[in-house]
Amino acid sequence: MAKKIKQIAIYGKGGIGKSTTTSNISAALSKLGYKVMQFGCDPKSDSTNTLRNGEYIPTVLDTLREKNTVKANEVLYQGFNGIYCVEAGGPAPGVGCAGRGIITAVQLFKQQRVFEELDLDVVIYDVLGDVVCGGFAVPIREGIAEHVFTVSSADFMSVYASNNLFRGITKYSNAGGALLGGVIANSINKAYAKDIIDDFAKRTKTQIMQYVPRSVTVTQSELQGKTTIEAAPDSQQAKIYMELAERIAEHEHSTVPSPMEVTELREWAAEWGNQLLELETGVVVGGNQAGI
Repeated sequence: MAKKIKQIAIYGKGGIGKSTTTSNISAALSKLGYKVMQFGCDPKSDSTNTLRNGEYIPTVLDTLREKNTVKANEVLYQGFNGIYCVEAGGPAPGVGCAGRGIITAVQLFKQQRVFEELDLDVVIYDVLGDVVCGGFAVPIREGIAEHVFTVSSADFMSVYASNNLFRGITKYSNAGGALLGGVIANSINKAYAKDIIDDFAKRTKTQIMQYVPRSVTVTQSELQGKTTIEAAPDSQQAKIYMELAERIAEHEHSTVPSPMEVTELREWAAEWGNQLLELETGVVVGGNQAGI
């Protein structure tokens, strides 16, 4: 009997650190001995760069534009520690659906039974989370990914995107869609940021998988075209990513979240805004700068 491949999708608002987080998870899982594929689903096609010394790879859609048929091995590249890298790609500027690359690439790999032939343990889809429509919803809607994780900071637009994602998961959950594993809290360097993201997870009935601080180590590593796991394996940041990867590897039971309605989300955000203002102006007892 063929082993079950763990397929997960990591969503997040553009610019939130989704691809950085995903690539470090992939690198960490490979160091833990898993055979990993990272499937870039962002039209920018830069998901796997730091697994390949900053190099871009030809995308599935670009290759299909050049020739009518594509074999999976023509768009499959290996990166750090043997990780398989794929970029779905996007349409030509101003033409077509940005999510089409995901649909096309997933179909190609399924038809050619690539995951099974490579004997993979984990496939990670790195998906833009600003919009959960069309192709971007494919990993959720069609249950291609079994577990979904969202990368979110305490910033309102990031939380808003995560809440939208939760609505998508809830919508497709009755039709065999993917379920939510939890929140990867990114850029959490202040006590108030942790409190906000904790409260969001509590309100939406999910869990925090890891708190990842903003770190100059990540910037230094990426300037070398590498993940933190590769460039600074003994750093505190690498340790945090290794712990996150272990939790994801061990994660078995995902659930249906309870997203907030838009009005409820705005009220929740306004309450937090008032609390932060009080903290900053010293109205709250103990609201010193160190806490902020």
